[in-house]
Amino acid sequence: MTDVAGAIDYDVLVVGFGPTGAVAAGQLGRLGHRTLVIDRLTVVYDKPRAIALDHEIFRHFDNMGLTDAVSPYIEPFTASEHFGVDGQLIRRIDMVAKPYPLGYTPSMVFSQPEVEAELRRHATHFSNVRAELGVELLDLVQTSDRVEARLKDSDGWHRSVTVRYVIGCDGASSTVRQIAGLGLEDLIFDEPWLVVDMRVNESTLARLPQCSAQFCNPARPVSFLIGPNNHRRWEIMLLPGEDAREMERPDNVWKLLSPWITPGDGELWRAASYRFHALVAADWRNGRILIAGDAAHQQPPFIGQGMCQGLRDATNLVWKLDRVLRGVSSDSLLGSYTIERKQHVIELTGKIKAIGQSICERDPAAARRRDAQVLADGGGKPLLLTRQEIIPPLRAGCLADHETPARGSLFPQPRIATGSAVRLLDEVTGSGWRGFIDGRSKDAAAMLSLCAECPDMFAAAIAPAGAAAPNTLEETEGVLANWFDRHGVVAAIVRPDHYVFGTARNVTEFGGLLREIDVRRRDVPAGLNKISDHRMERTP
Repeated sequence: MTDVAGAIDYDVLVVGFGPTGAVAAGQLGRLGHRTLVIDRLTVVYDKPRAIALDHEIFRHFDNMGLTDAVSPYIEPFTASEHFGVDGQLIRRIDMVAKPYPLGYTPSMVFSQPEVEAELRRHATHFSNVRAELGVELLDLVQTSDRVEARLKDSDGWHRSVTVRYVIGCDGASSTVRQIAGLGLEDLIFDEPWLVVDMRVNESTLARLPQCSAQFCNPARPVSFLIGPNNHRRWEIMLLPGEDAREMERPDNVWKLLSPWITPGDGELWRAASYRFHALVAADWRNGRILIAGDAAHQQPPFIGQGMCQGLRDATNLVWKLDRVLRGVSSDSLLGSYTIERKQHVIELTGKIKAIGQSICERDPAAARRRDAQVLADGGGKPLLLTRQEIIPPLRAGCLADHETPARGSLFPQPRIATGSAVRLLDEVTGSGWRGFIDGRSKDAAAMLSLCAECPDMFAAAIAPAGAAAPNTLEETEGVLANWFDRHGVVAAIVRPDHYVFGTARNVTEFGGLLREIDVRRRDVPAGLNKISDHRMERTP
């Protein structure tokens, strides 16, 4: 397509068709926006890289209509057991107990090549999404109302397309980030590791650990992960003086795996050396150019959140971009993207670094002190944590001005009785802006009436079986009732990405939230994002 008489070819150009780019393109397609997605590679990479996802991400897959397509390649994530210097169990990281707060298994493992292929198929089934593979981005030139993208096709031809916005999902060495001049900040973590993926013979699986494990041995720290089916992964710390490329050779890999497995026990699928980094972009936006996924941040893999972070980026950005493209919010709403996602990445990376530094301790005396401290923190027993408590909420951005209980956290997804069937909340309400009210509250009807003044918001009162009044949805497991009770609130306003905008303890507070929400989602006060203020001046 070419720009004729001022026409703009596409609403959005997505650069990079990995998981983050595919989710962004699929969500934009579902919302009706003309989208071009390009990638330098012509096929999905056939080796596993990311291996973990969580219930927040699976909820988005479900909202996109992808659960049937991706479920065959996904399994529950086993607990991760951490073993100290002398092989003793010092810590166990598991998932929260049933009833699951979002309606799905909280932690999962998956096979990336197959899931990524399904994400691509989903994106390209929309008639308004065009995917072009083997296409390289050469340059981006911004004007007041568009970006001109200069591309090189697989046959070497150069051409240009015009778009309203660009999303760079093109990985750690992002061309988009470099063109936009978005620098990286070092979060101070840099360790060499070898990642080994195996397809293990059925007869060998029983001899391997039955949980994922961290062997916190100062002689050589090792992580062991149980992937789907017979996929097993070892992440092995490389020691000073070891050449990363040499350590990838099969003879060296088998020496490192010898405590667990031999060449006759399975197929060596992949061995790749990495430096586990902790980096974040200083700003995630330059005018009409934005970045997401590894282009915006890189973090150590110790609780398997790398891909999850990229898909959070995509979902956070797309609902805001949708409002801007439809003309119902100003371009300034996009300023909240950096605010929300950068702080979340920094906070989560800090927690991951702390776990990683504990695992990576190479001094034997310090490692023994670590073991003793972790056990002491557990009251003399192995310390028990959940992966879910490690994930922080949003702290600032497009949220209620005043701190309220659960503001910025993920809203739960109870199971709702609908006639003879039980369905998850999002199936009943959709995933737009929603007002949820405790159906047990005496003010439930009054709060529902207030929601009628917000025409683009779905509103519902929800209560457990036996407490549900007329016009109230009935939940089957008490998940939401417990959530309301725990936070001492009777209502919540929830964003399209399922984060809580704000909560209310009574009808007066709820009315205040409803008055605030229309202003906040149309614009974001400039003072909230001083980093981006100078960017906003470039874009009306």
